[in-house]
Amino acid sequence: MNKEHKFSKHQHNPEEMIADVDCGSAQDVEAVMRKYDRESNTRIWEGVPRTLIRILMAVFAFYCIIDAIFLTTLPEIRLSVFVGMILFLGFLTFPAKKGHVRVNHMPWYDYILLIAGPGAYFFYAANAMTVIRLSARIMQQPLFMVVGVIAIIALIELCRRCVGLPILCVAGILLIYTFSQGLNIQQVIRTLFYTTNGIFSAPVQVCVKFIAIFIIFGAFLEKTGVADFFIRFANRAVGRFTGGPAKVAVVASALEGMASGSSVANTVGSGSVTIPMMKKMGYKPEFAAAVEAAASTGGQIMPPIMGAAAFLMAEFTGEPYAKIAMRAILPAVLYFTGIYIAVHLEAKKMGIKGIPKEELPKVKELVKDLYLLLPIITLVYLVSSNTFTMAYSATISIIVAIVVGIINKKQRLTFSRFMDALESGAKGSITVVVACGIAGVISGCITVTGLASKLLGAIVALSGGYVIVALVLTMLCCIVLGMGVPTTANYCIMAATCAPILMDPSLGVTKMAAHFFVFYYGIVADITPPVALAAYAGAAIAKSNPMKTGFAATKLAIAAFVVPYVFALSPQMLFINVSSPLSVVQICITSLIGIFGVAAALNGYLMKQIHPLLRILLAIGGLALIFPGTITDIAGLILIVLPVIWQYLTSNSRKTIAV
Repeated sequence: MNKEHKFSKHQHNPEEMIADVDCGSAQDVEAVMRKYDRESNTRIWEGVPRTLIRILMAVFAFYCIIDAIFLTTLPEIRLSVFVGMILFLGFLTFPAKKGHVRVNHMPWYDYILLIAGPGAYFFYAANAMTVIRLSARIMQQPLFMVVGVIAIIALIELCRRCVGLPILCVAGILLIYTFSQGLNIQQVIRTLFYTTNGIFSAPVQVCVKFIAIFIIFGAFLEKTGVADFFIRFANRAVGRFTGGPAKVAVVASALEGMASGSSVANTVGSGSVTIPMMKKMGYKPEFAAAVEAAASTGGQIMPPIMGAAAFLMAEFTGEPYAKIAMRAILPAVLYFTGIYIAVHLEAKKMGIKGIPKEELPKVKELVKDLYLLLPIITLVYLVSSNTFTMAYSATISIIVAIVVGIINKKQRLTFSRFMDALESGAKGSITVVVACGIAGVISGCITVTGLASKLLGAIVALSGGYVIVALVLTMLCCIVLGMGVPTTANYCIMAATCAPILMDPSLGVTKMAAHFFVFYYGIVADITPPVALAAYAGAAIAKSNPMKTGFAATKLAIAAFVVPYVFALSPQMLFINVSSPLSVVQICITSLIGIFGVAAALNGYLMKQIHPLLRILLAIGGLALIFPGTITDIAGLILIVLPVIWQYLTSNSRKTIAV
């Protein structure tokens, strides 16, 4: 059945194309996200309180930039002041429970937390020299111990409100284990609060140095109108092909997601346009929402920016940023190729055509708007050339984004939108910093008890010497911790805890492969049921079943579940230990053919429905081709070519698979 839709003449605006499509409103999306996403469950402020909080958020955003570039105060002061400000804004933003959301209302106990929680961190900042001078003797000071308890409890409570329970369960278990090892409460408080081995360890330090600035950069980038440009560019590039709107979603989300740093925000942003377009052309609601969610989630593995992950990896691994971006290319291409092939085959199966060529944006219109890419180009150039520090490069890029926003007449950056960007950047930092603070608690417990070596021993014992088992256990850990945790924070947590275990010589995973492995699985948690936040956001727009959408998104993103095992076991896919340029070409070609086989097997359609036995052969052949190696490549190629030839010979239409 042909589902082609004829748009009226000269409808270049995507919003005009979808005006009559039954989709969820912004209120529907907000309701769904409040239900499933703790980060979206915020207080409602109006009038003067709203203005005051808006100003506080803007001031904090400015402080983050100034702190990262100019301040040279003691780390103990910088870190404690930063986290204290985060707690203050956090308790103003997030209520104790989902039902406790009333206009301009805060219960009495939240006022206590609002004062006591941040106050504990500011107390530390004011007495930093005393803490340094006393060192271990700080445990003999009752006042400092009480302040430490309040600080830790306040952070845990805010984490419960805005991040969720999975990460707290891990932290709680480790705290119990820490006490069971004979450490008293004074020793634990000192380690977790008064040293840089706990709350103020590497994850929070990275937040202060540049994560907050990159979040603010993403907020300003959104206000420049670059997201609309990406959608129009994608329409022009692939909109006319079979199943055009779905392919538009894949390309646009890959471009937008690499800079946004948030799977959910990307799904809501581009999905408000692409999902209705897909529904109008004939795609099922669950499939339309799943395509957008899977593509938006994958945007964070798309170089060069990768939602700030590339810069974080550079910090954690010591590898140059340019090398990390280069290593990320092939896995990202495989991910989006898998989704692209899946939507193409679905369109062929349902008879969905592309958008008529005359209804697509004109090339000259896109060329005129190329200046919108200047902030991204500036950031990538400055960081890759090592001209400035990452924080300074991000600040310059923010200034470029502001200039571009002022120039853009279609979505001009007014003072109100300027304040919106600062507020959005500050608010987006809260959950990331809080999650990173709890990650510090986790790593602190592991450090003070010497648990790292015991964990390694346990994982090696459980794996029986097989690295694949260790990888599976790590994958499960990443996905569980990633349920509701911002992906940037999730990577910080896993880089500090699980990646070092994989890198142990007894397991043999290279440093870069270990970091990419934990990063990938932290991201796919956003589309993995039961807590698939990006899929639920897409489902709210498409008015589809959230759980069915989550499973459909997982199937579409199958490459993200397969590829990490490949580069962990054979890092040639990351261009590590590659023998020759020819082997790089071989890896690229065979991997792309392999991902075609896997996508076809999951979809069950090529030129006609595929027999179940042939689907199994395609899946096995695809996996064999994705795994680098001459023998596996030959075997995989045979297993894929035979079903394709059979499909062609037995197909009535004998049509080739058009793009």
